[in-house]
Amino acid sequence: MDGAARTRGLGLGLAVFSSVCFGASGPFGKALIEAGLGPLQAVWLRIAVAALVLAPLVAALRGRAVLRGLRPHARALVVYGLTGVAGCQACYFVAASRLPVGVAILLEFSGPVIVLGWLRLVRRVPVHRTAAAGVAIAVTGLALVVQVWAGLALDPLGLAAGLGAAACQASYFLIVDRLAGQVDPLVITGSGCVVGAAVLVPLAAPWTLPWGVLPAHVPLAGHTAPGWVLVAWIGIVSTVLAYLTGVAGLQRLSAQVGGAICYTEAVAAALIAWAVLGERLTPVQLTGGAIVLAGAYIAQRAATARPDVPPAPPPSGSPDRRLGADPGAVPLPS
Repeated sequence: MDGAARTRGLGLGLAVFSSVCFGASGPFGKALIEAGLGPLQAVWLRIAVAALVLAPLVAALRGRAVLRGLRPHARALVVYGLTGVAGCQACYFVAASRLPVGVAILLEFSGPVIVLGWLRLVRRVPVHRTAAAGVAIAVTGLALVVQVWAGLALDPLGLAAGLGAAACQASYFLIVDRLAGQVDPLVITGSGCVVGAAVLVPLAAPWTLPWGVLPAHVPLAGHTAPGWVLVAWIGIVSTVLAYLTGVAGLQRLSAQVGGAICYTEAVAAALIAWAVLGERLTPVQLTGGAIVLAGAYIAQRAATARPDVPPAPPPSGSPDRRLGADPGAVPLPS
């Protein structure tokens, strides 16, 4: 096996590992919610733990010079923290608390459909027919997932939260695309977690958090685990480790391959929810989920395709300190 093949193999392994880590956040977070945490309290703990790990990591690896260079992008980074981190994760956890985890994440993964609508209707950007076909396919799949023929039999608040997560995911795509090549992906992730943890404080009200859940044993897959272990998992493994391995994997893969692999997160979330929580989707919903993923991937690939222009070399004597060549391909923040 040559060096390029080994690099691609390593990138594939890291990207899949990242998607599985992300996918575990919903089932483990729902176990904490069923043990007594509110959905917003669970997501605040997840983001706060990630921020406590990432903030010193960014300072140590990137230094103060990089942080000073963020001033021109401060507004975009704040919006990213509000929507791409806090909004997306909060809506997803609320949806997962009221719907099967598989349905919640499928609703969230319709975000690329909203991206296409924004580009066409707001920015007046011509949309390729392939992208339009992807939107139509994804909408058809969503109709099967939510079972529109039954009058939207799903919980209305859960359904609204899932669609809110999709809208926030679309914001994530658009903002990261805007910051591509200008801000280090690690810095984007760290600052987003810090902003997200801060803005969720009044909503999560951590001073009212039932801290007794942390040392208590939470039911999980027929066994029990201490609550603090699940919090550490969703904060460190499903957020920090997931982001870092995802970025490292995407360094070694093309944007199209990386985009395709990140959709395995939805599959991982549904399988983990089945194993951990005993949740099952109907055959119709499973079929609709496969259609959603196919349509969303087609739409996202068409929306994020860029001309193959070689990147400008860094100034002489100044190393390129970005983690990845395509920050827009950072895995989704579910």
